[in-house]
Amino acid sequence: MIESVSNTEDIQLLVTEEELGEDKELVEEDEEKERDHKEETLNSSLENDESCHNEQSCSSKRHGTGDDHMEEEHKISRIDTKGTAEIILPEDTEETAGNLNSSQEAQIRECPEDNKESSIKEEERCLILDVTPPPSAPFDHRIVSAKHAQINNFYTVEKTQVLGGGRFGQVHRCVEKASGLTLAAKIIKVRGDKEKEEVKNEIQVMNQLNHINLIQLYDAYESRNDVILVMEYVDGGELFDRIIDENSNLSEVDTILFIKQICEGIQYMHQMYIIHLDLKPENIMCVSRADYQIKIIDFGLARRYKPREKLKVHFGTPEFLAPEVVNYEFVSFPTDMWSVGVIAYMLLSGLSPFLGENDSETLNNIIAAEFDFEGEEFQNISECAKDFISKLLIKEKCWRMSASEALKHPWLTDSKLHYVINKKVASKKYTESCSVSEAPAGQ
Repeated sequence: MIESVSNTEDIQLLVTEEELGEDKELVEEDEEKERDHKEETLNSSLENDESCHNEQSCSSKRHGTGDDHMEEEHKISRIDTKGTAEIILPEDTEETAGNLNSSQEAQIRECPEDNKESSIKEEERCLILDVTPPPSAPFDHRIVSAKHAQINNFYTVEKTQVLGGGRFGQVHRCVEKASGLTLAAKIIKVRGDKEKEEVKNEIQVMNQLNHINLIQLYDAYESRNDVILVMEYVDGGELFDRIIDENSNLSEVDTILFIKQICEGIQYMHQMYIIHLDLKPENIMCVSRADYQIKIIDFGLARRYKPREKLKVHFGTPEFLAPEVVNYEFVSFPTDMWSVGVIAYMLLSGLSPFLGENDSETLNNIIAAEFDFEGEEFQNISECAKDFISKLLIKEKCWRMSASEALKHPWLTDSKLHYVINKKVASKKYTESCSVSEAPAGQ
């Protein structure tokens, strides 16, 4: 159910520069008002806030006292979008390197190259994560409209190859007959004109989005009982599968790689004035089962953000809903960022921060916005990771980090912190492997 205070217009296929300009001015005015409000209410707190550029200086602020001013000199690292992961370790930890996940394509070398390690303090070492970006779709971005034709005339839909499913129906592997291109066919069952219009909204939203971390639309077909979206194909499974797989052993560094890509995709969506409104691990696909590249999917609930129209929504998956959705208040870009915080919490711990015994208890937990890091699952998690989450899971949406601010947070940018985190992970894996090898026979 969607309600708008003023009359809404159909989402256009192409957003004109004039529309974007007007929306940008209104958004900037809203942001300026929010900044003034923050400065008036918590000026003293902001003056005392510290940047958490490393694990030692980073503190967990569970209730989120405001947006910290992070000093630029602490953001010395970069996460390049080309090349393989290059992990810099001291000689005394080389023996643990074999325990790193091979899918990270780690290379070990001494730092610095002049071989003066004895004069370099350990805290001056850093880990530079150079992750290869997910591949672009094997076709150029295109503007799609639903055709009144039989999809079987153009594609071979493999009904036995089910890639996923949900409230809408199922996703099957398919092959274009003319080109041999492997794609994915999302078959959406529709029971009336209203549901059909909702699917067409999804098509219009996807027509506006062209980013490597967002799944791309290739074609669409419409019939009496269903609408079929033909999309880019990825076969790495849902991110949710990585969370529940006991053998996946997701580390904090793995989570950093995932969250950074999610934030990059959401940053682009927000720049295009699109709110996803249904972010969850099930709607994030891994490109392959061995790597850490992801693409965000399912734009069925996404909406164009129009500052003049105060949008309210009442849908989504309970445990990922933001407080403003539960309370049926106005939603905007920070609504997505709450969901990013929940996903980060789950990736680090395997736990859902607000999940109750039933939906009613879950929604009450969300409204209270109370969570903690007291479980043993967070025992070895950095304070900076906790700080990152705490700056997203804030009840008042104006206080949450934006996607752009999240991408500047030290947890995603500080290579020294990444080195410390990775060293702990490598040491832990090495210790565990030694314990297993030294265990008496029969145990």
